[in-house]
Amino acid sequence: MTEAARRTGGTVGRRAARASAPIVQKRYITREIPLYELIDAAGVELIHEHSMTILEEIGVEFRDEGALALWRQAGAGVEGQRVRIPRELLLEKLAQAPAEFTQVARNPERSVVIGGRNTVFAPTYGSPFVRDFDNVRRYGTLQDLHNFVKLTYMTPELHHSGGVICEPVDVPVPKRHLDIVYSHIKYSDKPFMGMVTTPPRAEDTVRMAEILFGKDVVGPRTVLISVVNCNSPLVWDAAMLGALTVYARHNQAVLVTPFIMAGAMAPAATAGSVAQLNAEVTAGIAYAQLVRPGAPMVYGNFVTTVSMLSGAPMMGTPEPAMMIYVTAQLARRYGLPVRTGGMLTGSKVADAQAAYESMATMLPTLMAGANFVLHCAGWLEAGLSAGYGKFVLDADQIAMLQVFSKGLDLSEEGLAMEAVREVGPGGHYLGCAHTRRNFKTAFYLSKVADNNSFEQWEAEGAHDANTRAVGIAKRMLDQYEPPPLDPGIDEALRDFIARRKAELPDAVR
Repeated sequence: MTEAARRTGGTVGRRAARASAPIVQKRYITREIPLYELIDAAGVELIHEHSMTILEEIGVEFRDEGALALWRQAGAGVEGQRVRIPRELLLEKLAQAPAEFTQVARNPERSVVIGGRNTVFAPTYGSPFVRDFDNVRRYGTLQDLHNFVKLTYMTPELHHSGGVICEPVDVPVPKRHLDIVYSHIKYSDKPFMGMVTTPPRAEDTVRMAEILFGKDVVGPRTVLISVVNCNSPLVWDAAMLGALTVYARHNQAVLVTPFIMAGAMAPAATAGSVAQLNAEVTAGIAYAQLVRPGAPMVYGNFVTTVSMLSGAPMMGTPEPAMMIYVTAQLARRYGLPVRTGGMLTGSKVADAQAAYESMATMLPTLMAGANFVLHCAGWLEAGLSAGYGKFVLDADQIAMLQVFSKGLDLSEEGLAMEAVREVGPGGHYLGCAHTRRNFKTAFYLSKVADNNSFEQWEAEGAHDANTRAVGIAKRMLDQYEPPPLDPGIDEALRDFIARRKAELPDAVR
């Protein structure tokens, strides 16, 4: 046997041992590193003032009669669908939203606290396509959704199951939401997201949550979080307002999120885009407080720029990073939790562009102090695709960021004077007592990266990172075991889904 083969056998054995180790789920991050703030307090106030001018003088369209009636009753200026909101009214309503809240999971140990110094990571969301185990781009299926939910459940550093990780296009659109919610309930015990594409689908989500948690729990406690998007510039449409209303009425949380592509849906100016976004998101959160004062809401944003050559979205560039920092500062000014960032890329495959762009978004996300981060694993092609390999590669980076968020260990063990005294000048630390005690946990060890010699890498098949990551995803799914679910609850959920599917058409009318 050659030396390379012997080394390969040892490496494979160590990887197999790590892969078969029991999964230890990690608590959501409570950051122990400082915040980074891009602009000073005067800059924050300047953007705030511009946002107030937008709301008071230009206004926001609310394309829903019920929403217009609530604004009119609250004292806002309503002309047609245009609502102009006095700053005093807006700030009064924002102050009613909690700065921090708990989303309860069906396994109480997986519940997450959103706000403060906490950061919650969730997988990608909304992709109609997947890049599969053969690296082929195709439409997503219900089985793909199940797979991604299982992978999320098995990834300790993803604290949240997410929502539409990929679209199961083999299920009719009017019925799809039922299978998506059930997948999260059945295959994971982490907190999950509700459906928002129409108000009745939001209501169905609440009904399923009541079956799972009990009607006496849903309402007094927050068990769902969902995302609604503003139609930038400056429009809240009836579908999104309807879903927002359903969740707010039931005291369930929403990521109130303008989808900003600066240069197309907002000005071709970074500060100006932030001012518009701030007006849009604060108007949405204030509206939720008209529905139910105290309803938990998150200051959400999704920010990119567009290429002035093609109009295509660009991710990982400097301007979105600046927007992330400043919107987080604005959210703290209003005392609101903030959602931003993600492993965003426009790359079609898990290549160097995907890696650079993803981390160029995630690093400012962590340093800005984001409380909820969607799109943390799997995002490709500006969100059009969810990749199995990219999911595992992203999760590896997320795990590193979770370690980084703990800050520097300045304990006696962390300073390691014992080791320095033992080794002294000219020695080495490989065999000293401190190293033997800490070698398994001293440094982060990637499950994906290859740090071996060229010869060993070649002997193992010369695989690139995506190929290794896809192999890990397959092994994870082979090892998956579902969390226990009460059989009576499971039967009640399946009965509800069957009844609703019988009532719903197979196509959108």
